[in-house]
Amino acid sequence: MRRADTARLLLLAAIWGASFLFNRVAAPTLGPVLTAELRTLIAGIALAAYFAATGFDPEWRRWRRQYVIAGVLTSALPFLLWAYAALSLTAGLMSVLNATSPMWGAIWGAILLGERLTRRQIGGLIIGIAGVAFVTQPQPGEIVPVMAALAAPFCYGLAGAYLTRWAKGAPSRGMAVGTQMVAGILLIPLIPLWPAVAAPTPLVAASMLALGLLCGAVAYLLYFRLIADIGATGALTVTYLIPLFGVLWGALFLGEALSLSMLAGGALVILGTVFVLRK
Repeated sequence: MRRADTARLLLLAAIWGASFLFNRVAAPTLGPVLTAELRTLIAGIALAAYFAATGFDPEWRRWRRQYVIAGVLTSALPFLLWAYAALSLTAGLMSVLNATSPMWGAIWGAILLGERLTRRQIGGLIIGIAGVAFVTQPQPGEIVPVMAALAAPFCYGLAGAYLTRWAKGAPSRGMAVGTQMVAGILLIPLIPLWPAVAAPTPLVAASMLALGLLCGAVAYLLYFRLIADIGATGALTVTYLIPLFGVLWGALFLGEALSLSMLAGGALVILGTVFVLRK
């Protein structure tokens, strides 16, 4: 890759790795529903304004079904699950569990697309499962949050298979703004089910803006630029780097401890991801 592509890849990994940090700050105050709602709505409005200024047409009528389904699978459900998991789990742990996305993608690809799992991929899945077992070791009160944190990448994997089979022609930039706007609208009726527990502090407000603008709007623009420059497979290598930044930010800003099981499990999850992606 060119130096500019490498810089974009590292910046994207740093931004998406920080999303777990921002969730840990915002969710305990705002609640999972409002955290996910504001995250998607801020990103959607920012992207819509940017694309309107640049003259891009998302073709809402033509692709509305794809935007709705992808919005649920890539944003509404996973962001809600991450915000819920952030009430109990560390940012570092969530970032490592997020790295299982390509593994779920391989499984859904086999189920929905008829893709054959190679021996390397099967080995990667086994290694990844072992890594998850090492890294989680949940206490009784953490089992449900861990399941929620694994359900989010499960949704990402399903979304990848859906987009490949049923939304191939949808514009990538339209998918970016469409998914965020759809998720923001769909989450509105759920807000009364889990209202905020307190008024947001300046730190919580800043974290929400960072989740929406930085981890949403800016990150999507970086991601689609990488896809254009180095291809989808090259852009997916960001998956290897996100846990490194997620663990780093959690340790630096939240004082999260790094255990041996966390490091060993994280290494196994990343190794399994490498095998799954390289087929």
